[in-house]
Amino acid sequence: MSADKPRGATLSTLELQRDGFPELRGGNLGVRIASTPEEIEAAQALRYRVFFEEMGAHPDERARSLKRDVDEFDNYADHLLVIDHAISSGPEGVVGTYRLMQGQAAEILGRFYSESEFDLSPLKKFPGKLLEVGRSCVDARYRGRAAMQLLWRGIASYIFLYQIDVLFGCASLPGTQPDDVAEELTYLYHNHLAPPALRVKALPERRVDMLRCDPLSLDRRRVLTRLPPLIKGYLRLGGYVGDGAVVDHGFNTTDVAVLVKSELLADKYYRHYERRLRDALD
Repeated sequence: MSADKPRGATLSTLELQRDGFPELRGGNLGVRIASTPEEIEAAQALRYRVFFEEMGAHPDERARSLKRDVDEFDNYADHLLVIDHAISSGPEGVVGTYRLMQGQAAEILGRFYSESEFDLSPLKKFPGKLLEVGRSCVDARYRGRAAMQLLWRGIASYIFLYQIDVLFGCASLPGTQPDDVAEELTYLYHNHLAPPALRVKALPERRVDMLRCDPLSLDRRRVLTRLPPLIKGYLRLGGYVGDGAVVDHGFNTTDVAVLVKSELLADKYYRHYERRLRDALD
């Protein structure tokens, strides 16, 4: 956890059993949970470069001065890292990251990050363990298949280790003009809307309608090529989207809520790496 943990926060029950989460390797790349403040800071610096310098998000004064994407949720989350061991096995080797926050941590903090955009009431009634995922990014030099696959492998292992029932978060489409992504939003709503028991909704004051054109007129192949890889990854895992999108001017994106029940995770991710993790723990 971060060195500047808020005074009074009690996270002892949430600390990872580091020996129970072995690093997964693929050539020079490995994926594991950050274990030092320096590694978390490296993940925040990577997020700053990708979100603010590359994608045009608007940093606040603190982020601009630190050159790091920092918020209060970082202190309560686990930070999944992709590390290029050919560069370094420590902070200098961080080339990808994903932020993971369990439901227990959100209870201590008082909210999930997604609650600034979506009403999570259906999820909070769900009888299972929740995991919010977000702040996913990969260094531009590593945006091939390997790094993203490693992140998914890490998430699958984390889900198995902590017996997570549902993972969810905000996923972004580029830009702040919903009509520019009308086909993508319509496709997601028409084909992947979550069932009522899991159907989170955009907050009324921020809601943008997702059904923006005739779904029967869509060129499915073209829409799929235009969807961001991360969203396509959720869909391949059997994921759903919530009802309504939200424009995030700070991050220059249009966001949708994504949800995946762990029991629906595709075989090539969850069951395969469940066996791998069990073998590593034996």
